[in-house]
Formats: sequence, structure tokens, C-alpha cells
Amino acid sequence: MKNLLLYIFTWWNKQTVGTMWWTKRFGEFVGTDEFGNHYYRTKGGAVDPTLGFERRWVIYPGYAEASTIPPGWWGWMHHRVDTPPVDENYTPFDWQKPHRRNMTGTPGAYRPKGSVLAGGVRPRVTGDYKAWTPGE
Repeated sequence: MKNLLLYIFTWWNKQTVGTMWWTKRFGEFVGTDEFGNHYYRTKGGAVDPTLGFERRWVIYPGYAEASTIPPGWWGWMHHRVDTPPVDENYTPFDWQKPHRRNMTGTPGAYRPKGSVLAGGVRPRVTGDYKAWTPGE
């Protein structure tokens, strides 16, 4: 019963009932990325008369986190490209890193050397800085 209520009333956890209904009625499945996100558009690529372009949306497999959308899908979602990544034959270069979601606020966040949160010892001040004092 708890899971049913969470499914009905939470928008940040997967999809709501309204989104599920809208997707089944007006949506056309386009593809899935490596994170399990499912991408949809209006059936047949129909142009929405109120927007002037086709609607495109994503359904996340769990917590709704927009930074999990990879660059290729991001370009398609924001109408930067017309071809979804599933229709393209793209191979990344050797120097390209795989996409990661935004880790800010998690234990996996970047913490530079000397950061209080890094758990290390802050380096000693070198003396090349003189503090400003009012009236000097």
C-alpha cells in the first residue's frame, strides 16, 4: 500500500500516474540510454500546436535526476539535433570519458586538496599574503 501511495503522489520517484497516462496515449518510444532512462516524443513526431515543435520527454528509472542524461540525448531533448542517438552511428574518441551524473552533495563529489571536507590536513600558509586591516 505504501508503494502504491508513493507511486501516485511523488513526482520525483519514477513517473506519476498522469505522466504514465500521457505517455501511453500520446507518446512514442524513441530509445533508452545506458542509465536506463526512457525517451519519448509525440506520436509520429507530430508538432504540438501550442509549442510549435514536437514534445520530447524522459522517464527516469528511479529518482528524477536530470544530470543523468548523457550529452547525445541532452542535445536531442533540447532540440539541438533532430536525430536521436539510437539512430546515429557514433563512436567516442579514446580521450572522451564516459558520462557521469552530477555528484555534488554525495560522497563521490570532487574535493580538492586542502578542502575541509577532503579529510586531509590543510597546507600551511606560505606568508605571501598580507591581510587587509581597515584604516591602514
